[in-house]
Amino acid sequence: MTEIYDLHCHSTASDGALTPTELVQRAHGQGVTALALTDHDTTAGLPEAQICAAANGIRLIPGIELSSSWQGKCLHVVGLGINPSYPPLAEASHNLQTTRLQRAEKIARKLEQKRIPGAFEAVIKAAGDGMITRTHFADFLLSQHHVSTQQEAFDRYLAKGKPAYVATEWAELEQAIRWITESGGVAVLAHPSRYKLTANWMKRLLTAFKEAGGQGIEVVTGRNNSDEIRLMTTYAKRFELAGSMGSDFHTPANQWVELGRMAPFPETLTPVWTLLN
Repeated sequence: MTEIYDLHCHSTASDGALTPTELVQRAHGQGVTALALTDHDTTAGLPEAQICAAANGIRLIPGIELSSSWQGKCLHVVGLGINPSYPPLAEASHNLQTTRLQRAEKIARKLEQKRIPGAFEAVIKAAGDGMITRTHFADFLLSQHHVSTQQEAFDRYLAKGKPAYVATEWAELEQAIRWITESGGVAVLAHPSRYKLTANWMKRLLTAFKEAGGQGIEVVTGRNNSDEIRLMTTYAKRFELAGSMGSDFHTPANQWVELGRMAPFPETLTPVWTLLN
């Protein structure tokens, strides 16, 4: 049987639209055989996801997507095969929840200054026990008809340089990688094409990432095109990084991104799943 891997997706424990159970069920329906739940800065959805995965014969790989800072840039690092109970990682997740709550308060105040009230209460309700992300604010702006798409919410209000953007100090890249690797996991640079780095900056980043203990890079995602896949394959080979693939699925409402639906994995690369226990 052909294995179908999806090593990057989100549930309601962060900014996904589906509960962990619903997410695993959907992955099963899409033919996924190995799934990593990688919610933003939290592992809260893993126990529920594991129960459903066992019932559906899916291999669930415990994961997380950590926010980190490097050279003044916000980067995301996916941890695969982590131990969610590893104390430093659990403590980091708790601290990141506080950081995200404080950021949410600041974003809401900035939106109020733009005569858009009620954002904080709305995102708190929408997130529930999960991590608050900017996607929750995008959904709020969309629901209140201030924008017509999620992307417009970022372009007009939430992205860097826009009226409701709040700069946030995340853990340093090296620290995020350490939390992952010391918990027994593999650190993977998430969606590298999205950072819009020049070739020189990308080389500097991958040098620092590798030196800090990073072992993988996402080569195939739910959104990248063939040129981006070729470029990331080249970087993976050059820096001797394993390749990863993940849809970065958040919601069924986005018809362009689906669990397990991605371009083929490049045969010339070492798959990151061969590094997992």
